[in-house]
Amino acid sequence: MGKTKKFLTCDGNQAAAHVSYMFTEVAAIYPITPSSTMAECVDDWSAAGRKNLFGETVRVQEMQSEAGAAGAVHGALQAGALTTTYTASQGLLLMIPNMYKIAGELLPCVFHVSARALASHALSIFGDHQDVMATRQTGFALFCEGSVQEVMDLAAVPHLATIKSRVPFINFFDGFRTSHEIQKVEAMSQDDLMPLIDREALDRFRKSALNPDAPVARGMAENPDVYFQHRESCNPFYDAVPEIVEQYINEINRITGRNYGLFDYYGDPEAERVIIAMGSVTQAAQQIVDLLRSRGEKVGLVSVHLYRPFSPRHFLAAVPKTAKRIAVLDRTKEPGSIGEPLYMDVKNCFYGVEDAPLIVGGRYGLSSKDTTPAQIQAVFDNLALPEPKNNFTVGIVDDVTFLSLPEVPEFPVDNEGLFEAKFYGLGADGTVGANKNSVKIIGENTDKYCQAYFSYDSKKSGGFTCSHLRFGNHPIRATYLVNTPNFVACHVQAYLRMYDVMKGLQPGGTFLLNTIWEGDELAKNLPNRVKRYLAKNNITLYYINASRIAQEIGLGNRTNTILQSAFFRITRVIPVDLAISEMKKFIVKSYGKKGENVVNMNYAAVDRGGEYHKLPIDAAWAELPDDEVADNGNPKFIKEVVEVINAQDGDSLPTSAFVGHEDGTWPQGTARYEKRGVAAFVPRWNPDNCIQCNKCSFVCPHAAIRPFVLDEAEMAKSPFADGDTIPAIGKQFAGMRYRQQVNVLDCLGCGNCADVCPGKRGEKALSMHHIEEEYGVQKYWDYCFGNVRSKQSLVDTTLNVKNSQFATPLFEYSGACSGCGETPYVKLLTQLFGDRQVVANATGCSSIYSGSVPSTPYCTDEKGHGPAWANSLFEDFCEYGLGMHVAYRKLRERVVDLLSGAEGNSSATPEFKAMAREWLDCREDAAASRAAGEKITEYIKANGLEGDSYYHSLLNLSHYFSKRSQWIIGGDGASYDIGYGGLDHVIASGENVNILVLDTEVYSNTGGQSSKSTPIGAIAKFAASGKRIRKKDLGLMATTYGYVYVAQVAMGADNAQTLKAIREAEAYDGPSLVIAYAPCINHGLKAGMGKSQAEEMLAVECGYWHLWRYNPAAEAEGKNPFSLDSKEPDWSKFASFLKGEVRFASLAKLYPAEADELFRAAEDNARWRYNNYKRLSQQNWGIDPELTPAETALRKD
Repeated sequence: MGKTKKFLTCDGNQAAAHVSYMFTEVAAIYPITPSSTMAECVDDWSAAGRKNLFGETVRVQEMQSEAGAAGAVHGALQAGALTTTYTASQGLLLMIPNMYKIAGELLPCVFHVSARALASHALSIFGDHQDVMATRQTGFALFCEGSVQEVMDLAAVPHLATIKSRVPFINFFDGFRTSHEIQKVEAMSQDDLMPLIDREALDRFRKSALNPDAPVARGMAENPDVYFQHRESCNPFYDAVPEIVEQYINEINRITGRNYGLFDYYGDPEAERVIIAMGSVTQAAQQIVDLLRSRGEKVGLVSVHLYRPFSPRHFLAAVPKTAKRIAVLDRTKEPGSIGEPLYMDVKNCFYGVEDAPLIVGGRYGLSSKDTTPAQIQAVFDNLALPEPKNNFTVGIVDDVTFLSLPEVPEFPVDNEGLFEAKFYGLGADGTVGANKNSVKIIGENTDKYCQAYFSYDSKKSGGFTCSHLRFGNHPIRATYLVNTPNFVACHVQAYLRMYDVMKGLQPGGTFLLNTIWEGDELAKNLPNRVKRYLAKNNITLYYINASRIAQEIGLGNRTNTILQSAFFRITRVIPVDLAISEMKKFIVKSYGKKGENVVNMNYAAVDRGGEYHKLPIDAAWAELPDDEVADNGNPKFIKEVVEVINAQDGDSLPTSAFVGHEDGTWPQGTARYEKRGVAAFVPRWNPDNCIQCNKCSFVCPHAAIRPFVLDEAEMAKSPFADGDTIPAIGKQFAGMRYRQQVNVLDCLGCGNCADVCPGKRGEKALSMHHIEEEYGVQKYWDYCFGNVRSKQSLVDTTLNVKNSQFATPLFEYSGACSGCGETPYVKLLTQLFGDRQVVANATGCSSIYSGSVPSTPYCTDEKGHGPAWANSLFEDFCEYGLGMHVAYRKLRERVVDLLSGAEGNSSATPEFKAMAREWLDCREDAAASRAAGEKITEYIKANGLEGDSYYHSLLNLSHYFSKRSQWIIGGDGASYDIGYGGLDHVIASGENVNILVLDTEVYSNTGGQSSKSTPIGAIAKFAASGKRIRKKDLGLMATTYGYVYVAQVAMGADNAQTLKAIREAEAYDGPSLVIAYAPCINHGLKAGMGKSQAEEMLAVECGYWHLWRYNPAAEAEGKNPFSLDSKEPDWSKFASFLKGEVRFASLAKLYPAEADELFRAAEDNARWRYNNYKRLSQQNWGIDPELTPAETALRKD
């Protein structure tokens, strides 16, 4: 009786983790997209007690960085444990130094890599081979898979081969396209793989471990006399690798019945045109090979698995002898090289071979650029030319260096019996999660093969998502987006006008729309191009008001389950009763840890998924013209580049669109042109209940509600009727009118503004209403934004919370989540210091929402001044900011020298000398230095002195006249972990820089992994059974220097303390560190992110978070520098606070015994911290400064 196949519906990361777990004893890990979920799976399985091939659970050790993880791997290997890690991109680069050591010491291990682009002119989290290609020289073997099934089948080969060969391996596959693509695959079992381990080789590895009973020395230093020849002694180990890998691949072939090799040939045995490639593109290439062969063309494909060591013998054996033309595809770019790596290897293999084929190379698919069958067709077409283009690109239009191949129109292939669907959603509305469940339901309950892939923009929750699903009776090789769907669901009504959601929908297909409109009203509001497509292509349109249903059930904006149910009911891809039953099983699996109430609400959502209706299609719609589009008056760059990308059509932009931006520079303030209108509910202002406190504006994460003060002239031109404004409070605003104005189209509808509003007599001035009811208010915003001058010059904006909000925010409409706890702090910085602010930003959430093409939320004031922002890497953000400041100081010293020399300059007039003295006297005053500098600049230009070398030098340095405010911004992952060494060095330097730590207590950007900021008792990824170690006290550690300003703040708990701390930090002449508590979507606030500010207040009230300031400047006055700003906590609220967040509450459901112990430990630790702070605040403090005058003088030199 044959072996029963076991199928698993999973993505590439899970497939790799599934196999690697079997061979792993120790996993040293650190999160990085898109590899993180491999380590998360291993951690989850270990916490659940899954056994590896050795009958044990894996010991998982999270480290502070990828460099640390590589070091831990190295150490664990020397101690005799089979050790694995999982990484990508910059993380892999940080491992390179240890990789040389691991390879040089012939230590068997596997690094699993979801191959990803490297940060160059810009960061990209998406897939290509740039990272693995940067490791070719380390001595690691490189092994590649091209599909989820290949990962499942072949991931064991590196583990088996490394044990036998002693050569370490990188096992890689395409980030996102394979790592995150869900497929139904045949699973490997431990019984299959157990017999394949070379036990003798494993025993030799164990016995070679460092052991004081048989001591040896490793890691010696060598001199020129022996290093070279010793280095060459490893050659036989590498020579043996291809045969060892081939041996194990043959064993896998025996188990699976599939046929793999070091190089797989697919196509005509007498092919004349052949493509060489590796990774996911090989699957799409197979489709084109089949299509062209059906037309009689002799074409083929060689897929590379073992890339290093590269075996010419095996490679040449795989290429048909009949090949006359070869195209080598590389998913990487090496600027300045005569060709990319794989191309160069192939060329070398044919060097000196008689009648060698003509070989050309090309680049494709950088940063997960979709590579379609049409593009592969273009490569084969190029090979058919008399002189094929070399060093070509495919998939883009290069109209600058003209290297791109001509575009071939897209066409469907290999789709017999294939059902394709697309789902347009909003980040965090649950669409992606629901579709992951849908594909698993179909995969696990039918004989159908299935595939799911998800594309996103760079925004956090609230951004664009599109789910691509395929179901069929045969294995699915379409490693590209769905372009010709049978079914399209649009879960966001606003998308009808923003994106071409009907594009490619097949004639006779089905369209499902989530909308508040019904019947005739829906028909009236559909755009003409949508109506025309419906009529011309015989599309059936169903509509459902899932937003209303979700509100009625209590699910807020999470419409996913309702719409998932509607999908199954409409398409009937599986029997409806089965679909409903399986959906409810997945609800328990997905939401069970959130409580019975959440499960029941989702059950209700499933049951109400049938409340859809069919819209009659009028045949006359087929002749409708496009709707008229009024010119919005936007700048050329916005129209030609930004709007195209925002419309999800960036693939159409040619290379020339980026001429002038080659280095990645992007203009500020582009976010204001998006106007997405994606909120379900937005605030409405009631002037009768407003006390003009401006708290709503203060806490708004997206600067979408602001106070405007209108003078008489502005009121006269305004669209406001009586009662739309109220008299502005304050003598400086005499005769002026006040209005709190909502930007309806840029608001994300979190509701924090309405929640914090104090109102009058128990009646709030803000209430939430459906966005459709508020569109008419947008014209008021447009008027205020475009015609009402800022009145910030009339008040001291640093004095109090109210005044601060009259300053124009220079950080607006970012891509942060609705209700984000981080961005209100970032916005406040720009209101206080934005016109002279320079920002060095760590990679992470704050960099993604602060600078993702095409949206730049940092903007400029009426004079064109604003924050200058830049992101380097995750690990070096503090050093990056210090470098900026050191350069600024150096160049400003040149200005000081030049103006100090004015007195001795015979050409300088008394007037100019007076100006120079004025600037020198006030150069440390922000406003005065700018004003004095502007006088100098104007004087030079007015008197035509630009040609004089002295004045010309001053003009070139004129942007250093103003005193700058240097800010370094990062999250807790950057500050507590990977970048802590840099942070510590920067504050130790004594330089006048300011560091803002946005403390969400998890790695927010990579999906919520544990950091050293994560508190004890919290569940996070990499802490699946609850964090067992207390939170690091970064702030208190920094105070030990004695000359660093440190503050811990929570805006929602104390607006004034936050403002004061930030103001003091910037004013302090030395390093400052402000640690800001920021609730995050990863916390799972049961009250929702519309209560994120309230959550900060609760955190402080119960003692979970403490407010304090450490100001060294107080020492000089003989005062205690430590000020405890929190009141005595109400400890009785501590437990209920924890239960209000899923990250804690879920621990009680999953591990009830441990939960009680950990929660007690969490409270004990909070009490311990508070008592420590209390003692510090009560110290008697005399005039005995820790920083002596001599040290102070030295620090200024």
